[in-house]
Amino acid sequence: MTHDHDLVLRPTAAQREAALNPPPGRTGGDLVVETLAGLGATTVFGLPGQHALGLFDALRRSDLRYVGLRVENNAGFAADAYGRITGEAAPLLLSTGPGALTSLAALQEAAAASAPVLAVSSQIPTAGLGGGRHGYLHELPDQSASFRGVVKSVHTVRTQSQIPSAIAAAWESALTAPHGPVWVEIPQDVLLAETLIPVVTGGDAFPEELPPRPELTAVAAQLLATAARPAIIAGGGVVRADAAGKLRQLAERLSAPVVTTFGGKGAFPWTHPLSLQSWLEDRHTTDFLEDADVLLVVGSGLGELSSNYHTFKPRGRVVQIEADLGKLESNHPALGIHADARLALQALLETIEEPREDTSAPERVREVLAKVRARIDGQELTLEQDLLASIRRALPSRAPSFWDMTILAYWAWSAFDPRGANTMHSAQGSGGLGYAFPAALGAAVADPTSPVLAVSGDGGALYSVAELATARQYDLNVTWLIVDDGGYGILREYMTDAFGETTGTELTRPDFVALAESFGVPGVRTSPETLAEDLTKALAAPGPSVVVLPAVLRMFAPTHVPG
Repeated sequence: MTHDHDLVLRPTAAQREAALNPPPGRTGGDLVVETLAGLGATTVFGLPGQHALGLFDALRRSDLRYVGLRVENNAGFAADAYGRITGEAAPLLLSTGPGALTSLAALQEAAAASAPVLAVSSQIPTAGLGGGRHGYLHELPDQSASFRGVVKSVHTVRTQSQIPSAIAAAWESALTAPHGPVWVEIPQDVLLAETLIPVVTGGDAFPEELPPRPELTAVAAQLLATAARPAIIAGGGVVRADAAGKLRQLAERLSAPVVTTFGGKGAFPWTHPLSLQSWLEDRHTTDFLEDADVLLVVGSGLGELSSNYHTFKPRGRVVQIEADLGKLESNHPALGIHADARLALQALLETIEEPREDTSAPERVREVLAKVRARIDGQELTLEQDLLASIRRALPSRAPSFWDMTILAYWAWSAFDPRGANTMHSAQGSGGLGYAFPAALGAAVADPTSPVLAVSGDGGALYSVAELATARQYDLNVTWLIVDDGGYGILREYMTDAFGETTGTELTRPDFVALAESFGVPGVRTSPETLAEDLTKALAAPGPSVVVLPAVLRMFAPTHVPG
C-alpha cells in the first residue's frame, strides 16, 4: 500500500537545472521572500530597519507587494486585518529590538482574535546570540522570549539552510486551528550573506485539521436533539472557520436561539427569527441562556465579555466546541470538544438528521429582545442609537468595518447589525487602542474593490494619525470616522462612575479635518443630523477620507453590577 506521505515529488529537468545553477547575487533575504511566495503569499506588511535591510532589499527582486506603514504596531494591525479578511497568513516584516517589540500589542490582538499573522524579524548578528552582552545596536539578551507568551509558536533561524523550513513550519502553525500569529527571527548576517542554496520553487505547508472526536459529537448530538430548551452561543471561532452557514443549518434544525459574541459578530443573521443578536451585556439575555437545558457554545471561551463579566451561571448541560485547548472548559464545566468549529458543526449536522420542532422558540426570542429594547429605551440614549443607525444606512451591506476601543464601538458590539460574517471587526480581543484605522488599511489592501470603514475616538485616533500618510501613499479606500469627545470617553465614564471624578482622561487634540488635509486626505466635520449623508459621500468616493463627529456619548447602564 502506498500512502500519501510516502510519495516523493521528483524535480523536473528545469527545476534540476535551476537548482544546480542558481542565479548570482541572491542572499538569505531572497530565501525568505522566495519561500513566502512559494507558500502563496502575495502581499507583505512591515517597516524596514538596519538589521532587516537584507530582507527588504530582497523584496525588490520579488513579485511580492510591499505595504509599508509608519509604526510597527500599526503594520501588525494591518496584517491582522488582512489575515482576518482573506484567511491567509499575512507576512509582517520587522527589524530587531525596538521595531520588533513595538509590534507586541498588535500580535496580542491577533492572538486573541485568532488572526493568522506570520511575523518575520531580523536579529543581531549570529555572533551576538546566546545572551552575552556584545553591545550590538538593538541587542536584547533573548528577543524571542518577549514573544513566547504572545504568539502561537517561535521559530529561530541560525543558518540559511534553515530559512525555508522554518518559514514553512511557521506558516503551517499560523493557519492550523486556532489561527494565530507566529514569530520567525533571522540574524542580520544570515539575511545579508550571499547564498548558493537553490531558488525556493515550492512551499507546500498544509495546516493540520482538527476534527472532533466522534464519540463526543455522538453524545453532543443526543443532548441537543433531545433538549427541551436548547440555545447556542456563537463566537469568533465560527467566523474564523468560515462556518456561519453550517451554524445556521444546525440552529434551524434544532430550533435553537442563537446569540453571537462580540468576536462572533455576523456568525448568525441579525434579523433571523432565532437570532438573539449580540446583547450579551444584558441580564435578560444572560437569564435566557442560563435557562437553557442544553447550551451549545461554539468557538468561544466564554470569557469576560461573553459571560456578562462572569455573572453567567448556566444551570443546564454545556457543550463547548473550541479549537483553542486552553479555552476548553476554562470557565465552565462542559462536554468539551477540542475541534475546529466547521468540522464539529458538520459532524453534528450529519448526526442530527431529524428536525427538532419548536414553534415557541421565535416567540421566546422576541420576548427577550423586547425586554432588552425596553431597558435601553428607558435610559434616554437616542443619540447613540441614531448614530449607529446612520452608520448602518451609509455603509454598504458587505463592506467591512473596523472599530477601536471607543464608546460607539462598545455600543456596536451589542447593537450593530454587521450584515454578514467576517464584516465587523474590533480590538475587543485584547482591548488595545489604535486598532481601527491601520486594520482598515489592511482590509483595503486585501480587497480594493470595497470601501472600508474605520471608527475611532479622538484618543484612539491619536495612536494612528501617522497612517494617514500610508492611506494617501497607497490610495486606499478607507473612510475614517473619528468621534471627537475631547478625551478617553469610556475611561472618563468609568472613572466618574467609580470615583466621582476623572484623572488623565482629558486630551488636547488637533483639528482632525485640517490634519487630514495636511496629508492630502479630504476631511469633513459632520453632525449627528448629517452623519449618514456625509459618510455615504465619503464611502462612495475613491481613496481615503476622514469624517469628524464632535459628540459626547454615553454607555447604556450595565447589568453585571448592582443597580
